[in-house]
Amino acid sequence: MRNLDEILAFNREFVANRDYEKYQTTKFPDKRLVVLSCMDTRLEELLPKAMNMRNGDIKHVKSAGAVVSHPFGSIMRSIMVAIYELNAAEVMVIGHYDCGMSVIDSKSVMKKMAETGVGTDTISVLENAGIDLNKWLQGFECVDDSVKESVQTIKNHPLLPRDIPVHGLLIDPATGRLDVVINGYDQQKQEDAN
Repeated sequence: MRNLDEILAFNREFVANRDYEKYQTTKFPDKRLVVLSCMDTRLEELLPKAMNMRNGDIKHVKSAGAVVSHPFGSIMRSIMVAIYELNAAEVMVIGHYDCGMSVIDSKSVMKKMAETGVGTDTISVLENAGIDLNKWLQGFECVDDSVKESVQTIKNHPLLPRDIPVHGLLIDPATGRLDVVINGYDQQKQEDAN
């Protein structure tokens, strides 16, 4: 059975059995927290369990590598909406050890694009429009540094309220252990003292 067909068959039973009732909550995060994490499949259930989060506790935004690649891209927009419209009062950027973005090779990705039919003329048009595909597809060397960069992009955003702590963490995708890279409360305290 194809994925869509399987999902729709399951969904009909899910709704008919009223299995959704145990997940009902509001659109506002109970813990007033927005979490940016990697889209890694190992974190799908592990991350919320390791953080003791249930359905309705957080707003969860995902990107490859938990990277904020542009200060006015969709990741930052989602964070701003969570803060200004959905009452989030803290942000956590959670990267993970053994992240695939640390080994991604933009040239290899572009080669695979070409093999699936993306023409050199398309790539030329994008590059002539000022889009650097090598940079856009680039990974990172150090996950700690990447988390720090994303935290700083969020923390230094001109639209972010100054009183919002932005934390940076790493999770072990095998055990769920969380390591603090940046404690947003401490960073906030230092900024207030200056």
